Amino acid sequence: MAALIAENFRFLSLFFKSKDVMIFNGLVALGTVGSEELFSVVAFHCPCSPARNYIYGLAAIGVPALALFLIGVIWNNHTWNLVAECHKRGTKNFSAAATFLLFGSIMGRAAVAPVTWSVISLLRGEAYICALSEFVKPSSLDKFPAEYGAEVLARFPCRDVPANLTKFRDEVTRRLRYESQLFGWLLIGIVAVLVFLTKCLKHCCSPLSYRQEAYWAQYRSNEDKLFRRTAEVHSRILAAKNVKQFFGFVALDKEEKELVQEFPVEGVQPSPQWNAITGVYIYRENKGFPLYSRLHKWAKGVEGNGPTPEGHELLFLAS
Repeated sequence: MAALIAENFRFLSLFFKSKDVMIFNGLVALGTVGSEELFSVVAFHCPCSPARNYIYGLAAIGVPALALFLIGVIWNNHTWNLVAECHKRGTKNFSAAATFLLFGSIMGRAAVAPVTWSVISLLRGEAYICALSEFVKPSSLDKFPAEYGAEVLARFPCRDVPANLTKFRDEVTRRLRYESQLFGWLLIGIVAVLVFLTKCLKHCCSPLSYRQEAYWAQYRSNEDKLFRRTAEVHSRILAAKNVKQFFGFVALDKEEKELVQEFPVEGVQPSPQWNAITGVYIYRENKGFPLYSRLHKWAKGVEGNGPTPEGHELLFLAS
């Protein structure tokens, strides 16, 4: 039984490691759904006033989506790698395909949360009903009293209407909710088709086999973890040496003393080395051997960033 449980945990661990991007996007979507629900319950209150409904309804859908999109762009490592690349080396080494692939990766990741927000808002319908209730034509409502106009229609989302207009309010709400949910389902379908086509295009255009692509993903993950862990230890030891030099001693706990003794740090890496391993990386090969990252490329002593007689650029971006 213990062996079976351990094997199941191992399987789940490998599954989550191989699907990290998909799981991250799923968690982002779930978090967005929860935030939208909370916003609708706590913060959304239609003003029920002509000219204000439309602005408020669209803002309730669009402004949070825009904010989530910008946050997604900021959180994406490719964004800052692109900034570093443009600052240090420019984009002269990027082909049109590589540039499109890079921006597609950034925008695609950043679009998960705003699209989820927009879909949930449309499926709920409150914001859409608030925005468009005043634009419903009275002539489209059977036997709607002629003395009432857009001002009364704008109050329909708040149920603040005369008793003789209750059935018209229900009809308008039902009609607008139908339209809102229809747009929501259409958006889901469009996004699903785009994701499917993108995945197909990626695998069709990838120069790597499935196994090598999986190995590359594992290498990137392991390199990033080891680099962060090593950088944390290196910076701690260097800080300890500098503090000791200033005060004459440094207060270290047992674990830190062991780290200082085990890993002697003589100095810091020069800026050219940091620049060499920072920036956008597109999969390349050198004399038939793969280079899986900028750090790997630097360690092998390969110079330059563009295609050379010895290095072949395959225009495949690390996801």
